[in-house]
Amino acid sequence: MNPALKPQNKGTKQLFKNPILEKLSRTHISVPLIIFFSYSTSLLYWSVTHTSLSMGITVAMFFIGLIAFTWVEYMVHRYLFHMGANSEQRAKVQYTLHGVHHEFPKDKERLAMPPVVSITISTILLFLFRLVLGDLVFSFLPGFLVGYAAYLSIHYMVHSFQPPNNFLKILWVNHSIHHYKNGEEVFGVSSPLWDYIFGTMVKK
Repeated sequence: MNPALKPQNKGTKQLFKNPILEKLSRTHISVPLIIFFSYSTSLLYWSVTHTSLSMGITVAMFFIGLIAFTWVEYMVHRYLFHMGANSEQRAKVQYTLHGVHHEFPKDKERLAMPPVVSITISTILLFLFRLVLGDLVFSFLPGFLVGYAAYLSIHYMVHSFQPPNNFLKILWVNHSIHHYKNGEEVFGVSSPLWDYIFGTMVKK
């Protein structure tokens, strides 16, 4: 992450000169949430009506998918979104993927993946996981996508609302540290689990 980027609490930034691409880079938070929950519901329905998976296996795979997403969230955030920008091209890719969010963290239209990207990612994951998991994918992927939706919801809330006076406040605190204190710590948004495991949780 470019240390010269200073968080701006107001405003936005144009990423693309092409107005269509620029429009596609923005979305309201409700759109990807509807997509992921609809996708998950459809897959679970298919699992119940077209596979022989038991209810116990279905529930277990759903929660395994949920936990798996928190690991993927951490790894993507740490190693892709915060990739070393050691060339002009990498710096441009990193800024487009995530740097613009660090510069304008309260830009609500860039707190979630655009619909086209959301649908594409979901479909690619369905085919990839199906190769490995077979029919288990119809219960695993819904959990994974619900985890993604939970992450998007939490990420939107911590940038849009004041922290609550309950146990969830720590999510606001952790993400504020990541944005305003040290961008190389506290990569987990929906869960601090992997920060503790991999040693990137703030020490104090």
